[in-house]
Amino acid sequence: VQLQAFGGGLVQAGDSLRLSCAVSGRTFTRYSMAWFRQAPGNEREFVAGIGWNGISTDYLDSVKGRFTISRDNAKNTVSLQMNSLKSEDTAVYYCAGAGSIAYSGVVRSRYAYPDWGQGTEVTVSS
Repeated sequence: VQLQAFGGGLVQAGDSLRLSCAVSGRTFTRYSMAWFRQAPGNEREFVAGIGWNGISTDYLDSVKGRFTISRDNAKNTVSLQMNSLKSEDTAVYYCAGAGSIAYSGVVRSRYAYPDWGQGTEVTVSS
């Protein structure tokens, strides 16, 4: 399985970015997906997730109302639309996937996701 994340960049506070993650090497259906981020000196934290049924979503409280996760099963991609970006959103963002989660909801623990992309850096200047 390969996950490739892209779309990061340098933006100003208040701007928007759209991250995408392309999945190859496995069936995308029944594959739970999530985005995590890691800022320098911090642990990797859950940002947003979407269940394999595409219905259930969950978000870190600090990004609710600003970020939206979605998936396109026809294109084997998951996206994270990030609006109203803040300097505290600066981090390396990772997409993660799991084919072993029977639960159709979202699991926040990073240890539930065995598959990871390489990360894409988001820098928000204030």
